[in-house]
Parts: sequence; C-alpha cells; structure tokens
Amino acid sequence: MTETTDILKKVRELEIKSKKITTHLFTGEYHSAFKGKGMSFREVREYSAGDDVRFIDWNVSARFSAPFTKLFEEERELTVMLLVDTSTSNLFGTIGKRKKDLITEMAAVLAFSAVNNNDKVGVILFSNKIEKYIPPKKGRAHALYIVRELLTIEPKTKGTNLDEAIRYFNNTTSQKSIAFLLSDFLDAGYDDDLKIIGKKHDVIGLKVYDKMDMQLPEVGLLQLQDAETDKVSWVDTSNAMVRNNYQQHFFSQSDATKKYFRKAGADLLHIRTDEDYVKILQQFFHKRK
Repeated sequence: MTETTDILKKVRELEIKSKKITTHLFTGEYHSAFKGKGMSFREVREYSAGDDVRFIDWNVSARFSAPFTKLFEEERELTVMLLVDTSTSNLFGTIGKRKKDLITEMAAVLAFSAVNNNDKVGVILFSNKIEKYIPPKKGRAHALYIVRELLTIEPKTKGTNLDEAIRYFNNTTSQKSIAFLLSDFLDAGYDDDLKIIGKKHDVIGLKVYDKMDMQLPEVGLLQLQDAETDKVSWVDTSNAMVRNNYQQHFFSQSDATKKYFRKAGADLLHIRTDEDYVKILQQFFHKRK
C-alpha cells in the first residue's frame, strides 16, 4: 500500500469513527455546552407587556416618547479553533495509544463535530514555533483536509512553545471562538497570554499524558532519552526515592498547568492515553450545559 493510500485510508477511518462519536457526543449538547452561543442584536420594536425590562432601549424610547425594547437572536454559528501540539514529546506512548495518536483522534472528532453542526473550524499546528495555520472554514472537505494535515505533519523543530501558539491565535482570531488546546503541556510561562485569550474566548485545555509520564516502572537501570532535547540519562528505577521524585515532578507540573487554566477562567481536562476520551468529553459537555 502506498503512503498516500494509507493516509487516505486513515482519514476515512477517522471520519467514520468521528461520525459515530459525534452522534453520541453532540446530540443537543454541542451548542449548549459553550459560552460561544451568544446573542446578537436584531432590531428595536415597541415594548409590549411581558418583555424583559432590562432590554428597554432608553435612547429610542426618549426619542419617540414611548417604550421601545431591543430584540436579540441566538447566534447559532460558532467558530472552533484547534491549537494542536505537534512536538516530538507527543510521540511517546507505552499503553493504549501514543500521545500524538490520541491528540490527532480528538482533534479529528472535534473538527468533524464542528462541520456537522455547520460551524467553522480552524487549526494552529505548533511545536516551539507555528508549523501551520489553517483558517476557519465550514464543510466536510475542509475537515478532511484538516485531518490529512494532522496525520502527515512532520514538525520542523523539536521543542514546545505554548506561548507562541496562544499569541498567534490571539493575533489571528478576532471573532469570539471556542479554542481547544491539545497538548501534553510540557512547557511553562504561557500563563499571561492564556489569561488574555481566556477573557475573550472559551478556552478548553486537553492535557494528554501517558502512564509512564506519571510513574516509572520498577525495572532496574533504565536509559531515558528526552524527545525534545535528545539528552540521554540513566535512571535507577529500583530506587524508591528516584521513582517518588519522578512522580512528584509530574504532579507539580500538572498543578502548575491547572493553576494557569484556573487563573485564566479556562477549563482543563486530563486524558491518559489508555482512557476513554469520548466518555471524558461527554461528561464535560454535559456538565457545562
């Protein structure tokens, strides 16, 4: 099988899987789960009994010496932006999927969900720089293009710079959006820019991690290589203190991420590579309704 055929097959598989998931995930919950369902002003008309007094337009009322009220209509169209971490640390995975595969699958599901609801979806693919920007558009063909890019992207650099991605999103997106950040969040110092986008957009972080990110197995001497710096180190996993320090480092990093998101008024979900992300997303959307 050629590489192109293989990619097209994977795209098709993800589309079918996404369709099944979307039916369960977003039946009646998709729009109602987000702050993005704003109200836009439509017109002013004469006040009648039962109208909400908070929407009386006092300027127009004074002009015509009679009460007038503003009419609003619900904004049904949303813009979904996916900020997808393509850095090499996501190639790691010991159980279930690799982090990259889980991120790709969740991004595909969210992209298809958006277009199935006739919303726009765009993507920012980033490592420690912006790898690719796909402006938000509607339609199945656009979603298929996004998924193809997610599957084939080869980052030009190894590191992670969340701040760069968040700033780029802020500079390119003027319309209020639902922004999903999909990453393992092995980075720091993006809290100020996260606060800025948190004020304007509805931000949801999807933190993906592997069991071994959190816990070292007890297997004696282990050679570890940092995927982003290529630094190699030997670790004695039979030493309880070494295992404990490793775990504490993971927890302190997770706590810092939680703090960043809480201060930005944004949501954060933790998803392990062997967990059912559909269930986690479903519960999250249901809770927000």
